[in-house]
Amino acid sequence: MGQSRRQRPSRLAAKLREIRTKLGLTQEQMAERLHTVKVDLQPGHVSEYETGKREPSLLVLLQYSRTAGVSMEELVDDALDLSSSLPRKSQAAMRRRKIKDGR
Repeated sequence: MGQSRRQRPSRLAAKLREIRTKLGLTQEQMAERLHTVKVDLQPGHVSEYETGKREPSLLVLLQYSRTAGVSMEELVDDALDLSSSLPRKSQAAMRRRKIKDGR
């Protein structure tokens, strides 16, 4: 008996990257936001999620959806685009950028 593989969402990696970039976060900052007691996440994992080399667990997807304010369905359903209400860069990220740019 062979095992059948379940279908993977083909747009998931791109959606996860879009969430992080629209929030104005680095991969390290995103890993900190996604870190929970039950999930030990490293910045390298975020990179692997965004390139499709690694599939996030359901707990990680739940954290992504909560962080971005989108439904789990929006993340995993290839027929759905991310909500246009996805938050843009956070105020803190914008301040850090101004400081970095010397403004």
